[in-house]
Parts: sequence; C-alpha cells; structure tokens
Amino acid sequence: MELDRDALPPRRWLVRGALAVFVCVLLAPGVYAAFNPQSVELGPGTVERTADNETYVSIQGFHFDGTGDPKKPARLVAADENAELLWNFDGEEVGARWFYDVDPMANGNLFVTSTNPGGTVVFEFDPETNEPVWTEQYDLEDTHNVDYISDDRLLVANMREYENGVSNDRLFIADNATGETEWEWQFRDHYSEDTDGGFGEDWTHVNDAEVIGDGDRYVLASPRNFDQSIVIDRETDEIVMRLGEDDNHDILFEQHNPDYFERADGTPVMVVADSENDRVVEYERNCGDADPRLGAGTPPDECSWERTWSVDGFNWPRDADRLENGNTLVTDTLNHRVVEVTPQGEVVWEFHAGWAPYDAERGEKGSNGPAISEQGASGSYTVHGGDDEGPAGRYTVADAIIDVGSGTVIEDETNELATRWAHVEPWVRPVWMDSWTALSVALGGVLAVFWGLSEVVFNRRRLFAAVRNRFDRFSSQVRD
Repeated sequence: MELDRDALPPRRWLVRGALAVFVCVLLAPGVYAAFNPQSVELGPGTVERTADNETYVSIQGFHFDGTGDPKKPARLVAADENAELLWNFDGEEVGARWFYDVDPMANGNLFVTSTNPGGTVVFEFDPETNEPVWTEQYDLEDTHNVDYISDDRLLVANMREYENGVSNDRLFIADNATGETEWEWQFRDHYSEDTDGGFGEDWTHVNDAEVIGDGDRYVLASPRNFDQSIVIDRETDEIVMRLGEDDNHDILFEQHNPDYFERADGTPVMVVADSENDRVVEYERNCGDADPRLGAGTPPDECSWERTWSVDGFNWPRDADRLENGNTLVTDTLNHRVVEVTPQGEVVWEFHAGWAPYDAERGEKGSNGPAISEQGASGSYTVHGGDDEGPAGRYTVADAIIDVGSGTVIEDETNELATRWAHVEPWVRPVWMDSWTALSVALGGVLAVFWGLSEVVFNRRRLFAAVRNRFDRFSSQVRD
C-alpha cells in the first residue's frame, strides 16, 4: 500500500514550522551582528605603560582566488606611544594584496615586503610623507621576507619554487646595480628530499631571512615547514647553528620570524614566534666546554639549545622582538593585535590591528634588548591582561572545545581540534561576527540547505508532475 503524502498535513506543517523557527533562531545572531558589528577598529586596547617609540605594523590582508575582502585589507599602519592610530597606508597604492615583513631602516624609513598574484613587491616607505620612496616588483611568488642589506643588495627568502617534481626553494642575494645574483643557497643541497614528507609546491615555506652578526657573512633563516631556525655561513655554505628539527614540535612548530642576538658574554640567544604552538619562546645555545658563539666554528651537532623562557596563550603569533626595556613586542596574529608583554607575560601595551597583523617593529630592527636569563626571569608563563572586549578576551568556540575535553580521555584530541579551529575559522569568518555568531549562522545555513533538499526529495513526484504539465502546455502552444 503506497503512502498518501497528504494524509497527515497538520503534522508535516508542524514540523516545517518548527524547522523554520529553529533556522531563524540560528540566523538571527548574524542579522543582529550585521547591524551591531563585533569587529575591532584600529586603535588602543590596554595601555598600562606608554611606548617609548612609534610602533609599525604590517597587516596581512585577505584575498582568495583573486578576490579581496574589503573588510580585511592589506595595509601598513603606525601607532603612537598610547597605541592610538597615527596613519594607515593601503596596499592597493603599491599594487599589493598581502603585506608581510616590515623593517626600520637607518634613514628612518621602512622597508616593506608585499605580494600580489604577479609576484613580490618591495618598497621603501617614508613615514613622514606617508608615501613610497621607490617600488620594485620581482617575478617571485608569495615571498614573505626580503631583507635590505644596502642600497643595491637584497637578501631574498624565495619559497614556493617547484618545477618538474623538484623543489628549488632557496636564499639568494640580488645585486640590483648589476642585475646579478651575488650568492645563492638551495635548500635541497642541504636537506634530504624526504624532509617534511618530500618535495612539494611549498616544501620549505621559508618565511624569513636576514643577515646577522658583524658584516653580512651569516644568514639567519626560518624554513617554517622544517620546524627549524638555522644560521648559514656564507663563506662555507654550511649550517653552523640549528634550532629545532623536523616534526619535533616540542622545540618549534612551524615558527615565524626568529631573532638572533647575544648576551653580554656572547652566548647566542634566539627568541621565536612559535606559531603553531601558540607561544613565544627563547632559547640559549649550550656547547658544553666548547665555544657557543657565532664564528667559533662549533658544529651544530656538538651543541644544544636550552629553552629559558616561554609565554603561551597567544593565537598563532608570527613575530616577537625583545625591546630595550626587557619586554617583548608580540604580533598575536589571530587575536588581531600587537602586544608588549613583560617577562612574566603581562600585557602592558596593546594595539588592536583590525585583521591578522603579520609583523611589528618598534625602534631599531629586530631584537635589541637583554636576554631573559639576564633579567632573572626564566620560566614558563601564560599571557594575561589586555582588553577584555578585544578578540583575545572573548570566550570562543575553540575555548568551549577545550573545556569539553578538559580532564577527559579525549583531552589531547579536543585540544588539537580547538587549535585547528582557532587557526582556520578567523580566515573564513566575517570580521563583523564573533566566533559563536559565525557558528550559529553556519549551522543555520546548513540546516536550511538540508531542509530545502529534503523538501525537493519528498515532493519530487509532485514537482516532476508540475514540470511535465508546464512542458506539455508549452509543447501544445508551439504546435498550435
């Protein structure tokens, strides 16, 4: 006996009504957020101590398949000592869709690395006039860092070079005066092909390179996908220092922008934005009875790096610089802010960057302050303080996932899921929604689509009959 689909209309309409109400409830927070945006504007959060200099911030921006999001623009901004916005430079003015590294220059200008679908755009920017001094484009895909050495010489971290199944990721120094390559260093010549699962289109993801020490003999580089920060001697092309190892995520996990500096006694120090571990870390080099210093010639396998300091609780930090006052300037990317934290992790200065800051600089380039051990503050801390109303102070879906698994047998799995969620969700969520609103709207949308498809399947015979009747009428009119 075939079921009469119209036999129980009251029940069907009751179910439909309940579904309609439920979908509306799920979508309502999104409608409310559209009229009461949750996004954070450029400007101050918590400021317990004024900064001693202007702070420059590169904001990455967001484009997908050639389409930009006007709510997530690439831009270069400056904040004053109270974290108030001084100026804002839009990437479109130099044809840039993504902003990456920004470095103060000796003349007071800024050297900026940016990209577009056609290649890499580098430019010198004058903060006084708020205009580029000069701009140069290179046929290099998605370069995150070009280091300015001198007027004619640039050190390039060249990633995503892949051809015929072989990675050509490299570091090189370009001499713009002659148009020649002064020095080139191929990663495949120094790492086995099976590193990080083998050659691929983004094998190393080398996101940083800069000269360190006196002169330009040594190069510090960050092959992110290898979980390492390395120092290369350009005279021998050998790796003379190595912090981390592939897939050992306890040391580093897909880091960004390491800084090298030395204690007063010459002991090498690295402070690193340990991005996928959501923390900032500091390590000191220990070679036992051998000399650990740069240029001493002590091989990496005779030394170890000892973690002296860490601050966790960030969301995908991508830059950390030690300031002269002993605090650390951290680019807390997916909390959409830049913060100055004390050695104990307290936020004393905070700038809301609007969307995904990549790099921040204050004063001279890189880290110029004392090591943590010189301050007697070694240890592990969690970042605290800051603006409760900002993104870092909100209780998110990722926080709830962690709480659900806390103290249970699935704690490791829920922590990993929460990390993945926290790192991916901000890229697809509109900036004017908070985390919970975005989830609610997504569930409402999925339920509405599922409901619509179910209605089509359930009423397929009636719909087919209606379509056939219309076709028959049209055919009859054509014949007449």
